[in-house]
Amino acid sequence: MTPELQRMDWMPSPPLAPIDSPLDLDHLSRMTLGDAQLEREVLAMFAEQAARLIAAMTALPAEAGALAHKLKGSARGIGAFAVADAAASLETAIRTGHGRPHALAALKEAVTEARTAIEAMLKP
Repeated sequence: MTPELQRMDWMPSPPLAPIDSPLDLDHLSRMTLGDAQLEREVLAMFAEQAARLIAAMTALPAEAGALAHKLKGSARGIGAFAVADAAASLETAIRTGHGRPHALAALKEAVTEARTAIEAMLKP
């Protein structure tokens, strides 16, 4: 291994096996460096952003692909991989013109599950 690669801090990849929760809490902890308060803030921001983006995408406007892409990135950042996968599927459906309503419905369902899990975590 070259010296440059030896010094580099590697971040683990998301799990290959499905997890039982809509959120990968280990991934979230890594992304927030284990700061519980930051995790709560990030989760609250994601829940709000996801609701806004889903509302904006409901009629599948011309910018729906860009909105889905934004949601995909945010979801990956917090470990909401089912949301990220559903957003990627919507991006593909929009690009190909096939299955857009189904892909949007799947994304809405994934976001609802993630937001429900977030709300449960954020309860005092």
